[in-house]
Order: sequence, then C-alpha cells, then structure tokens
Amino acid sequence: MKNNDLNMQAEILVVEDNTDLLFNIELILKSNKYNVLTAKNGKEALKLLSKLDHLPDIIISDIMMPELDGYEFFKEISIDPRWNSIPFIFLSAKSSQKDIRLGKLLGADDYITKPFEEKDLLAVISGKIARINRSKLLNNELEKIIAPIGSELVSPLNENANRALYILIAFWDDRYGPKVIDFYPPNKQIAISIDDLVNQLFSASLPIYGHGKITKSEDILLNLKNLKTDAYLLFDSYPDQGERFGEKQYMIAILAPKINFFHSLEIKKLFYMLSKIIKEKGKWDLKDNWNTVYKILKSKVTVLK
Repeated sequence: MKNNDLNMQAEILVVEDNTDLLFNIELILKSNKYNVLTAKNGKEALKLLSKLDHLPDIIISDIMMPELDGYEFFKEISIDPRWNSIPFIFLSAKSSQKDIRLGKLLGADDYITKPFEEKDLLAVISGKIARINRSKLLNNELEKIIAPIGSELVSPLNENANRALYILIAFWDDRYGPKVIDFYPPNKQIAISIDDLVNQLFSASLPIYGHGKITKSEDILLNLKNLKTDAYLLFDSYPDQGERFGEKQYMIAILAPKINFFHSLEIKKLFYMLSKIIKEKGKWDLKDNWNTVYKILKSKVTVLK
C-alpha cells in the first residue's frame, strides 16, 4: 500500500552496515514515494549529513556497526544543534526488552527490531512524518499570528535565565476559549500578554490536532522565531460531562529562550506528573515545577552509553 501525497517529498537517511538489508530497505522506501539517503555506518552518515544543504526528515539506524556504532552515532546527532531535531529510529537485531528500553531511554523516537515486517516499518515512518507535518503547520500558523508583534520575548539564555523562564497551565472553556488558570512567575512582563499567547497556541493547534476528543496526551517542542523563544507544550484532558466533548482539555507549557531535545525529555516527565495531579484534581505548586525546570535547563546533558 502506497503512502499518501503528503509523504512524497519526505527524505529518510538509512544507516545500515548489512548491504543486502540496506538495499531492501531502500527499495521498500522508494517504492512508497520516499526519497532515500544511505550510509553504511555512523561515521559515514555524519560525513554525509555535514555535506547536505538540507535536513533529512527521519534517520533510521542500525546499532551494531563498525567504526561508529548506532549509540555513538545517535549521541553525535543529539548533541549537534543542526541535527538534534531530526526524528531518530533504531532498527536493530538487539531485541531484548533491556536493549529496547535503553534505546528509548537514550531519547530515540522509536525502536524497531529485526526481522521486521514491511508494514510495521512503514507505519512507524508514516506516524513520524505525520507528526513532523503537524509541527511544521503549527509553527507556520504561529509565525503568521505572532509576526506582527515584531519584538523579543526575553534575552538569550545565560546566567540570568531565571528572568526568561515561564510555566503556565491553561484550560479550554467552551464559552470563552483557552483560559490561563495558573502562571509563574506571576509578575513578569513580556512582549505579548500570556492570555494572547495561550489563545494563539490553542487556536493554531486546533486545525492541526482537531478540536475533538484528546484520545491521548500530545506533546510538542516549538521554536517561536518572532519571539525568540522555545515552547514545550503538553495537551491533555480528563473526563468532564459538563464539557462539549465530555472532557476538560488543558495545556501545560514552558517558555524559555532555549529548550534542547534532551531537556524536553526531562520536562516531559515532569509535565506527566503535573498532568496526573490535574486529572486527580489535586493541588499543584507551579513555583516548585518552575524551579525543577530551571535546574533541568541549566544542567549539562549526559547521554548514557
């Protein structure tokens, strides 16, 4: 079965030292309208990436390879700001639960074990491409909305990073739209009001995610270029029969000058815990969460081996 036209221009870098398998994967992807780049090990892949004038949409990599294995290759990708936003999928014969957990713990977007079914590989890729396209659309919509502001949110991340960090929770109200219910620090001044920004984040996401039921939590890392800041968002919900879709929808957000991929993984854990408190209608302390995020963003990232 062929993928739809949305995927036709997607480009995938496949890194695999088994020549026959590399050829078969390339054949599968090309027959499904993907553009394909190939490399036989991590070292060759890094050399290829450094010469490209564009980024591939996805990287698929084996783990056990000569010269530079998949773990080391992923480490190099993850710490390089040119490439660390590219979705990364391990494709490996290392199929134990321990190996799979390690791959995901390192921050890989997915882990496929060999031997694999063609349909499973294509399903994973299709899902990643759809997420990429949603993120691009959301960024484009936000740029259109925020462009007229023409001013900066905060100064670049430095020793005064605490002046540039914001955390908030906003609930969707069927009558009034998104409404900020908690915000920290409370007395900060930024170029655009928090209410306006939250309204724009929600409004821009609706045509992409759809304003229907949130069947599972959705998180996204964005760069708001016009405001010169990054935003990490988690959309979630809990049952509420008084709402139109039978659920109360909400967003947890962090705004900071720079949020890298590995920091977002740590923030995601924190947001899931905060979301659980919201669902259980417990009490939360945004100041404590703000302090935790601040420590995360100031910490050095360590990649496990």
